[in-house]
Amino acid sequence: NGNTGPCHIATSAHFLADAQPPCRNMSVSVLSVVSRFLEEYRSTTPQRLKLLDAFLLYVLLSGGMQFVYCLLVGTFPFNSFLSGFSSCVGSFILGVCLRIQINPQNKADFQGISPERAFADFLFANTILHLVVINFVG
Repeated sequence: NGNTGPCHIATSAHFLADAQPPCRNMSVSVLSVVSRFLEEYRSTTPQRLKLLDAFLLYVLLSGGMQFVYCLLVGTFPFNSFLSGFSSCVGSFILGVCLRIQINPQNKADFQGISPERAFADFLFANTILHLVVINFVG
């Protein structure tokens, strides 16, 4: 026969009846990974980080909607689009930095920075960011 390698295509009716499609196995695997992730996220993530994650999701979706609107409608007042999108990107980056600093798992990396100090830095940087954004709109 000679066709016993890994690329051999089986034509046996018995083998074909027992085999499950690879897409089904993969979707079950993905669903189990997602459900385990959500379960662990709910049980181990502090409430502060969940609130910050909700804010980050909101900023991400706002930026995505602005980008889709730009693709569909156009960028007639380009400064407005650029300001709004830059505000979303900057706010997201600053929020991620805040999340990293206040995460209890990263406490060893940020020993000299309290969560209150990290939040004050976040507010200051956001103020500067939005002053630049408002100035750019004109």
